[in-house]
Amino acid sequence: MSDKVNNRNTRGAHRLPGGGRLIDRRHVLTLSFNGRPLTGYRGDTLASALIGSGQMLMGRSFKYHRPRGPLASGAEEPNALVGLGVGPRFEPNQRVTTTALRDGMQLFSQNHWPTLEFDVGAINARLYRFLPAGFYYKTFIHPRFAWKHVFEPVIRRSAGLGRPPVSPDPDHYEQAYDFVDTVVVGGGVAGLDAAAKVARQGGRVLVLEQNDWWGGRAPVDQGEAGAQVVEALLAELQGMANVTLRRNTMATGLYDHGYLLAAERIADHDPDSGLPRQRLWRIRAGHVITATGALERPLAFVGNDVPGVMLASAVRDYLVNWGVAPGARIAVVTNNDDAYRTALAALDAGLEVPVVVDARPNASGALPEMLRARGVTVLTGSAVAGVRGGKGVTGITICAQDGDGKTITQTLECDALAMSGGWSPVVHLWSHCGGKLNWDETAAMFVPDPARPPLGADGRGMASAVGAAAGDLALAGLIAQPDEQPTMPVWVMPARAPVKSRFKMWLDFQNDVKVSDVELAAREGYASVEHTKRYTTLGMATDQGKTSNINGLAILSQSLNQPIPATGTTTFRPPYTPLTFGTIAADARGDVFQPLRKTPMDAWHTEHGVKWEPVGHWRRPYAYPARGEAVHDAVAREIGAVRGGVGTLDASTLGKILVKGPDAGRFLDMIYTGLVSGIPVGKCRYGLMCSENGFLMDDGVVVRLSEDSWLCHTTTGGAERIHAHMEDWLQCEWWDWKVYTANLTEQFAQIAIAGPKAREVLERLGGMDVSAETLPHMGWAEGMLAGVPARIYRISFSGELSFEIAVPARQGLALWNKIHEVGADLGVTPYGTEAMHVMRAEKGFIMIGDETDGTVIPQDLGLNWAISKKKADYIGKRAQERSFMASPERWRLVGLESMDARMIPDGAYAVADGHNANGQRNTQGRVTSTYHSPTLGRPIAMGLVRRGPERIGEVLEFPQPNGESVRARIVDPVFYDKEGTRANG
Repeated sequence: MSDKVNNRNTRGAHRLPGGGRLIDRRHVLTLSFNGRPLTGYRGDTLASALIGSGQMLMGRSFKYHRPRGPLASGAEEPNALVGLGVGPRFEPNQRVTTTALRDGMQLFSQNHWPTLEFDVGAINARLYRFLPAGFYYKTFIHPRFAWKHVFEPVIRRSAGLGRPPVSPDPDHYEQAYDFVDTVVVGGGVAGLDAAAKVARQGGRVLVLEQNDWWGGRAPVDQGEAGAQVVEALLAELQGMANVTLRRNTMATGLYDHGYLLAAERIADHDPDSGLPRQRLWRIRAGHVITATGALERPLAFVGNDVPGVMLASAVRDYLVNWGVAPGARIAVVTNNDDAYRTALAALDAGLEVPVVVDARPNASGALPEMLRARGVTVLTGSAVAGVRGGKGVTGITICAQDGDGKTITQTLECDALAMSGGWSPVVHLWSHCGGKLNWDETAAMFVPDPARPPLGADGRGMASAVGAAAGDLALAGLIAQPDEQPTMPVWVMPARAPVKSRFKMWLDFQNDVKVSDVELAAREGYASVEHTKRYTTLGMATDQGKTSNINGLAILSQSLNQPIPATGTTTFRPPYTPLTFGTIAADARGDVFQPLRKTPMDAWHTEHGVKWEPVGHWRRPYAYPARGEAVHDAVAREIGAVRGGVGTLDASTLGKILVKGPDAGRFLDMIYTGLVSGIPVGKCRYGLMCSENGFLMDDGVVVRLSEDSWLCHTTTGGAERIHAHMEDWLQCEWWDWKVYTANLTEQFAQIAIAGPKAREVLERLGGMDVSAETLPHMGWAEGMLAGVPARIYRISFSGELSFEIAVPARQGLALWNKIHEVGADLGVTPYGTEAMHVMRAEKGFIMIGDETDGTVIPQDLGLNWAISKKKADYIGKRAQERSFMASPERWRLVGLESMDARMIPDGAYAVADGHNANGQRNTQGRVTSTYHSPTLGRPIAMGLVRRGPERIGEVLEFPQPNGESVRARIVDPVFYDKEGTRANG
């Protein structure tokens, strides 16, 4: 045995001379903790290396800055978090129990000042009576001055555990996709056995294990027998071609339809390897088997947070897996048989076990008898009354479990205490997607209800639980092990502990939530476990309540005098363990944080001197200025080409959503204000979409492709939003309607050819009859155009004769080039979005986002004609019937004509007589779009004006920031070709 460190903060923690099945003692690795040089071995975690080096004090708790050491050995660890690394690779709040040791790592403790040993913030522990549960909420009721100048600054300065990194992350991450028949989450014996059974029946099976090793607890708890079972199952699975095994992969969330997210650690151990540091898997599975095991619960007694008090299973892990001990003299306190395995493992490692304190009145099973046979004292019906020591365990006091703790039956010295309050199945994935739980009164645990599993799209169960995750702690006989006596529920130790003691019993170790805090919440009316959670912060630490929630809700149930099932659990939400932003974002950062979407003609535009305009995630040509040409001159030239000849517009960015199915017409009649189901096959119709509050949210042309198929065009950048809007209503409201939607935006290139010579260009391309008789306005046709399969829509946004041609995206550039080739002698000219906007404004056409701002309804824009009077309902109809929406005083669309040929600034407000309550001038309208019209040779504008259409001819005043005003007359919003003859050519 190595020399023990005698410092009172590290008393008894040391590396054992033998053991440690996961470490390789031939390879010594170095690390430092707060600048102190330490060593460990390959295979160590940071926690095992620190414990082996005698460092049990690893941090401070959040609220009271109490000394904290490791409680657990896995992802459930709430205490032992450190800042890891320096410079660009510094990461706060790294859990030492799950972080593998690599050579040269630098660790820094958190949440203290000036040092870990001496922390001024520890004064909070003495002020606990002034910092009860919800104290920060209670500061809100004080005068605003006290909150703003006293409480808020202090609370904000105190928030958080670690310091944030200040440098960009230099590492690389990636994302990947997988599709399998069955995913088994958990590589313990139950998971491997379930995977083997499914794989023998065929189908692809994927097994995910969060650790770097297989077998779960079996090799630790069942020794050689457990290891042999694991090896046999692994050998079988590795020999199956239809099985994939992934270690270091944590399943973090289960979502609808068998969608599973998992984070794989690839190069965490060696970020300089050039490999991605982590990979986020997006997995679609036909069925998910949760073999996620169970987590040991702590016990609530005075001083259960002192460094050196640990979960019994964690002590066992450190002894067997890594050959380190948290102390040389380890006491055990329990309410179940499993903790006796820890006592036996400690004896096998050559350590002392002075006593096992068992809360049960009787402990006569095989495991207790094995321990008694080795000379260890077992005290039944007993409890730990308190732990002695501040920064490390020096001893414990013992009392009767059914008493009030005032009578101490025994005091003994020890330097570590292993506690076990029973086990809780890991039901997080099961619950993420709606799986229900039952309370097992005998085992004192919530277990998955197999009769109410998470449901897939077909209405059948998409998940099942096996092994400890299903409440089967005995592994269904897979490994022979001694029979165990039932667990006795113990939520407070001793059972009748006085109020003063409950102020010193900890539930959430990181957030310093005590038994007394939960009881206070119950007294103050927080009967819902969700409210108690937020009031006390129980379960809101970085471990998300893995070791505290069940104990907390049991205490709440006792305080409310109701059974635990009546209290229920808090909501389990993904992720199961925290994901780094790097893993979530992968390469979506820097220049590609917002992916740049390009049309098939993007390169052509660049070659021809385009000036780009960002629209959503797309970039669109704004204009094509020639060398030395000003942009506004280029826009005027492009408009002149369209009005007098022919122009081409890249319209590929328009959203294109296919809606198909027996109920598609019925569905679109609800989505649009018009009667979409009445559009004949072969025709198009302009349509409006409103939110449920009645406000206009998008517009576009709807095309009737066949009896059960429609193609819905949306605004540029609106396809994803509108597609999500459609799916939201389909999945949440009309889930039984037979409708299929697909976003086809990027599948097609779309080219607008507009102008008096547009038909001539199409005729030169050849292959389709585009005559006015065959293809009238608002009609469409399908065929081969210039040898390319195409769909031609006779629609116009410019007011000119216009055709929009949709072809497969890969053919877009070829057709674009062909159009410019055959139309060269006709002066075919590409035009951009600014020319398009000016021409649509000349025609009085609205633009979503210009004439709309989330408060505008179709009736405000004079679009009553696009609202069907033949159907009973559509989304937003009832909202538009409210008195405010139907008021004649609403601001409505008009044209605006400057009185002195000056441009009316975009967004300018027209003033009215009087002032509002803030002393500002009343307003009666605003400018929504303003342009110089080269067609008309003067400025034009559109705006929303109170009772606008009834006030044509009136003059409005638009004050400017420089003190001047622009005066404009209200006119008809259609400035050009009001009869529409040019589009019908």
